[in-house]
Amino acid sequence: MKDSRRNFIKKIAMLGFSPLAFKIPVIDVSFEELMQKHFKEMSEEEKREVIERLEREYKEKYGIDVKIKTTPAKEGVVWGYALNIQKCIGCRRCVYACVKENNQSRGSKNDPTIPAIQWIRVIRVEKAKLNPETKAKADFRVGFGEVRAGIDIEVTEHYYSPDKVPEKDYFYIPIQCQQCERPPCVKVCPTKATWKEPDGIIVIDYNWCIGCRYCMAACPYWARHFNWTEPYIEAEEINTNMHYLGNRLRMKGVVEKCTFCIQRTREGRFPACVEICPVGARKFGNLLDPESEIRKILESKRVFRLKEEAGTQPKFFYFMD
Repeated sequence: MKDSRRNFIKKIAMLGFSPLAFKIPVIDVSFEELMQKHFKEMSEEEKREVIERLEREYKEKYGIDVKIKTTPAKEGVVWGYALNIQKCIGCRRCVYACVKENNQSRGSKNDPTIPAIQWIRVIRVEKAKLNPETKAKADFRVGFGEVRAGIDIEVTEHYYSPDKVPEKDYFYIPIQCQQCERPPCVKVCPTKATWKEPDGIIVIDYNWCIGCRYCMAACPYWARHFNWTEPYIEAEEINTNMHYLGNRLRMKGVVEKCTFCIQRTREGRFPACVEICPVGARKFGNLLDPESEIRKILESKRVFRLKEEAGTQPKFFYFMD
């Protein structure tokens, strides 16, 4: 089985802790992949060569033609997200649209060891736990924070039946990558495989990820997902519109997560989850634009962020009318 550059680096690193350090691991990896630079250090020509190699590999493996972009961030743009939990009905259409758009593993019906991966999870919370006694805007922020501190998103129910939604006594809170301004996942990555782009999106270069999962341990939102096996996806289900730092096909042994649909948003489109929402609960836009819808929401609605006490400063906001 063909090994990869990241596995080679991982094996070399492990030699420092092994009594067999004098032995060199033998792997099957192309010279081009082995010598591939960090994405941020590549010239435009080098990026083009890497893209062409990846497109050839996908063609050979899946028999399809794909287009991988490296569209950069736009100047004067920092993306932000706002979600109205009073409107969200917990239907999980956003989850399924995200899976389809971003080439996530569907899981194999024939092999239970190959799991499905979903970047968005939706939790169900009793309204009584979120509604403060006071409805005044200023007091709401303080009161809501106090109530929210008692909610543990790690153990909150997210296996509810979508056939029964919406339920009048519950709020539904979708959780995905919060695109933090101070991302702890970036700080702990030993190979700098993940970083924050100028438009605020936290990205991953899968070819530099060594699968140590430090980023997963550092993330307080359970937003990162590890490929324990080779992701399973049928060729006809692959979204061929890809971005190198986003929804291109992943491999075994790497971490992945939401990138605000970088392949769409940098082309002037909404993320797939925003587009699919049947009740318009999801809002997306430029935080630097004072006339944008998201800025008006943040300035006029009752807004909160998950785990603000962690100091991560998410650019993903939740609000109520």
